[in-house]
Amino acid sequence: MIIITENPIDVDKILEDVKDSAAGAISIFIGTVRNHNSSRSVSEILYEAYNKMAEDVMTKIEIEALEKWNLRRSITIHRIGKLKVGETSVVVAVSSAHRKEAFDACNYVIDNIKNRVPIWKKEISGTEQKWVDGISLVR
Repeated sequence: MIIITENPIDVDKILEDVKDSAAGAISIFIGTVRNHNSSRSVSEILYEAYNKMAEDVMTKIEIEALEKWNLRRSITIHRIGKLKVGETSVVVAVSSAHRKEAFDACNYVIDNIKNRVPIWKKEISGTEQKWVDGISLVR
């Protein structure tokens, strides 16, 4: 399941929804807005996305993970809009028969979201605003 939303993310609901009676492991990554980046202070982050393309790419990533690690369930939710320090910006939750598959798949999904999905963030600190450089796709 892939969701891009302006609404707060309910981590407890995601945890319930990713459970499966055949799964012996659940791995969850919760990304939050922190109060700094390098030496700059941050009070808010504005996330923007090309929603249709972001959903398509996230769906591809989810399918890749489901197939590679034989996952039982997978849920990825990313917030867009303005978020304050401490708010949840992204959640990746997967369930599988065993812990190694769950850990590896969760790591794969979040790494690929950061590398491949057209979601951008602008850090805000008082009157200063700065778009954050993305991760280069050229290798």
